[in-house]
Amino acid sequence: MVKLRLKRCGRKQAIYRIVAIDVRSRREGRDLRKVGFYNPIKNQTYLNVPAILYFLEKGAQPTGTVHYILRKAELLKVKERTL
Repeated sequence: MVKLRLKRCGRKQAIYRIVAIDVRSRREGRDLRKVGFYNPIKNQTYLNVPAILYFLEKGAQPTGTVHYILRKAELLKVKERTL
């Protein structure tokens, strides 16, 4: 099963990549594809929308935090309209 979750980058400040990753992998494990970026300190978000929609259509499940980020970007509404 594939999940969309956060992968931590940076030592002092927490900066995260949003990645599609196998459930059995560790948080810093090998990801299938990088699909976004999230910086909670500066409140910046970058999303690769076609890649995220591709993984969601294939059955990937977002974690709670990623689900919140996608809902905030109104991306989940777009997915519901296409189905």
